[in-house]
Amino acid sequence: MIKRIWPLLCASALLAACTVGPDYRRPEVEVPQKWRIEYPAAADVANTAWWEQFGDPVLNELIETALRDNRDVRIAAARVDQFAGALQSTRSQFYPQFGYVADAARNRASRVGQPPLPPGADPYFSLYQGALSASWQIDLFGRVQRLSEAAQAQVYASEQARRGVVLTLTTSVASSYIVLRSFDRQLEIARATSANFAETLRIFNLRFTAGMVSQTEVSQVQSQFEQAQAAIPLIEQQIAALENLLSVLLGRNPGPILRGGTLAQLQAPAVPGDLPSTLLLRRPDILQAEEFLIAANANIGAAQAQYFPTLSLTGLLGSVSTALGDWLSGPATAWSVAAGLTGPIFTGGAIEGQVASAQAGERAALALYQQTILNALREANDALVGTQKRQQEAAAQARRVEALREFARLSRLRFDQGVSSYLEVLIAENELFVAELAAVNSSAQRYTQLVGVYQALGGGWVDLAAQRAPQPLASAPK
Repeated sequence: MIKRIWPLLCASALLAACTVGPDYRRPEVEVPQKWRIEYPAAADVANTAWWEQFGDPVLNELIETALRDNRDVRIAAARVDQFAGALQSTRSQFYPQFGYVADAARNRASRVGQPPLPPGADPYFSLYQGALSASWQIDLFGRVQRLSEAAQAQVYASEQARRGVVLTLTTSVASSYIVLRSFDRQLEIARATSANFAETLRIFNLRFTAGMVSQTEVSQVQSQFEQAQAAIPLIEQQIAALENLLSVLLGRNPGPILRGGTLAQLQAPAVPGDLPSTLLLRRPDILQAEEFLIAANANIGAAQAQYFPTLSLTGLLGSVSTALGDWLSGPATAWSVAAGLTGPIFTGGAIEGQVASAQAGERAALALYQQTILNALREANDALVGTQKRQQEAAAQARRVEALREFARLSRLRFDQGVSSYLEVLIAENELFVAELAAVNSSAQRYTQLVGVYQALGGGWVDLAAQRAPQPLASAPK
């Protein structure tokens, strides 16, 4: 029997190379040769821990804590293991499956059954049996191969999703910390301005009592003071909300966040410069979209393989006896070897529907891949343009504050000399207050825009950060 099966095994091995379905080829994508704004090439900058360039040890520690304890990163790592397990299960179909069975039973035969028991025969009997089994479904036309390719692509897609979580987490912590420090500075300005207006209001109340100023001027100062007072609780609420958000990103209960240097003490990281085509090689979302496309392409072959026959080999070697003492004896030995070939003749369009569905999924995955690249190019261009424009805006806002500060000084000097009314001082100081808050916000936006550049361009820093985050327990080799 073995001699008869051996040629069949050899033929099966040769046919296993006949994998149906299209092989994956990366689609051609039109990528611009340069960005809308030119920056000096600085690829090495994109491969370093850029957050350390801000020069704030507290920020560095916050990011380290987030990478270590954030729940979303742990979920993403578990997802990789989940898909790696599915890949292992799919690949197991390449190999023979071995098993065993053993049972003991007590039975009673029917006296009037077919054939009937002879008169005087004992209808009660025991049956003991045990066997080793083997089965192997030969992958003649590559169905399991294609399913394995799809499962492998899902593993790599989940790994890119993990890298995407790390990218988003790192940039979110950095941006939130920068905005938090800007709120701290705005709160300082609001409190200082409120204290200044409170002192002015006290002086004007004394002057009103002495008949030196009118009730109108006192009301103007009162309004100015209340405006500054009203800004304080709003900023405090924003600080508390941002601290709570950062706490969750750090993987802990909402609470206060440690501060480091002031917003003015932060140092601007260098802007990485590179070619647009490098996005295709390092942006997690683009790499993930391509893996989805690879999986969809493989699913077409898996569906098409159902048109072709399936060859299965089975074997059994064991022992069957009605007496426990004879169970392992030679006469109790039983075995079987079989080969089966099955294939479809008429399925009512079931296979055609699966193939059409797989082909439509591949077209959708291709469109998603192309759209992801377009969005990545847009985000990168937006971030690079925004960096330059935010820097210009911050410089203009700083000059505006200086001009309004001089305006306020001269207005108060004119009021003290009796040249103008307090309305001029009120306008100048209110504009100065608003401009100071806007300048702080503009400065923070300049820094967060730099963070956005690293987020949009990706780079080797994502892998560097991912190494500091929880790792999947298993990964599938290519």
